[in-house]
Amino acid sequence: MHTYIIRRLLLMFPTLIGITLVVFSVMAAAPGGISAQSLVEGQNLEPQVKKAMEEYYNRLYGLNDPAPVQYLRWLNNVSPIGFTFDEENDVEGFSFTKGSDLGTSFRYGRPVLDLIEERLPITLLLNLLSIPLIYIVAIVIGVHAATQRGKAFDVGSGISMLALWSVPTMLAGVLMIGFFASDQYWHWFPTAGLSQREALDMQFLPHWNSAVDLLLLFVLVVIAVAGLVTLSLRGGQRLRMGLMALLGGGLGFAMAAALPGEAALWTQVVLMALLAAICGLIAYSDYHALRTGMMGLVGLGLGIGMAFVLMSGGFVVGFLFDRLWHLILPVACLSYGGFAFLAKLTRSSVLENLMSDYARTARAKGVPEQQVLWRHVFRNSLLPLITVSAGLLPSLLGGSIIVEVLFSIDGMGKLAVEAVQSRDRELVLSITLIGALLSLAGYLLADLCYAIADPRVSYE
Repeated sequence: MHTYIIRRLLLMFPTLIGITLVVFSVMAAAPGGISAQSLVEGQNLEPQVKKAMEEYYNRLYGLNDPAPVQYLRWLNNVSPIGFTFDEENDVEGFSFTKGSDLGTSFRYGRPVLDLIEERLPITLLLNLLSIPLIYIVAIVIGVHAATQRGKAFDVGSGISMLALWSVPTMLAGVLMIGFFASDQYWHWFPTAGLSQREALDMQFLPHWNSAVDLLLLFVLVVIAVAGLVTLSLRGGQRLRMGLMALLGGGLGFAMAAALPGEAALWTQVVLMALLAAICGLIAYSDYHALRTGMMGLVGLGLGIGMAFVLMSGGFVVGFLFDRLWHLILPVACLSYGGFAFLAKLTRSSVLENLMSDYARTARAKGVPEQQVLWRHVFRNSLLPLITVSAGLLPSLLGGSIIVEVLFSIDGMGKLAVEAVQSRDRELVLSITLIGALLSLAGYLLADLCYAIADPRVSYE
């Protein structure tokens, strides 16, 4: 295993060089290429100033040198060891401690490392919230659908996951903004950014000026959550469906009443029927864990909503609550396609192993079905999920491009789009280098997880 890891780490270096060389070649061969003239084009400068700017860019980035020399100079700059240069860009010597320099951005005129340090935490925040949500939902739905093959839950979840996976992320984001962040419909969420300007001056945690309001919030949330969870665990199916459908109809009526102006009768009827059907289907499900969790979330939202309606005022959202409120729509937009795909993949993998010989042998020996499922079948079903997870690390960098652009979030995805549009060579190559490094690290971690999940896998 140690020999395999060392060999893979050593192979990363030529792979990274090859990836960045391809990207650099494409940029250099594109119409117009990368030159000082392209950087000052369209700025309406006087001839003397334009010439001075071109000379400055040529001296700073070496754009008047041949393309191979430019690439080798960039490679030398990002390498922690290599040649050092004087102010005239002449070779001064060789150093083992010169450090790595990602260069200066053409577009922003700032060090690339500073830009990445600003944008990377934002993209990490988005993905670190969405990835656990994707895997939790996918595993919960996929495993149960496999054990209920051909039954109502399997068919219903299969249709729902296929429908979600078929909706493009861009369309879903536009619809979310149009319905839930627009003044024409329900202006519940912000349309852009990660926080309001006022939130930067607020306290970190939300707080209330009145202890009565805080007590009211706590009591209503506890009552609503406890009531619906108890109904899920102990109520009969007809009672659950009736009460949840009634609750859904009431929520639909409240949503229609919250629309700007006077809502049409058909709007009220459609919303009431739609939410009543959704809540009724949740209560109808025979999957205890999913049903209880969903009804508990409905109770949580209901309790919070009732508390805010009855509060006397004096509530300060705080920086944390404001940031979470801004993240709800982007994270939902970033997550739904992922768990729809992984849920179908999990179902197929678990179903294949449920019908295998070792599972039948375990049942014949008297092993309980839950142990067969989780200790034997699920472990062998992890291999496809591990394969997909190998792409998670690079997705932290560029997987949220559409979401960041739609919601005007200044993350790494939006930075990559801006770098490509402006032909910012230093920034594009640096983002490519980081993305390639994350991809190779992800594949290496996936190979190690294969050996952990399946003892038959060996790299010796």
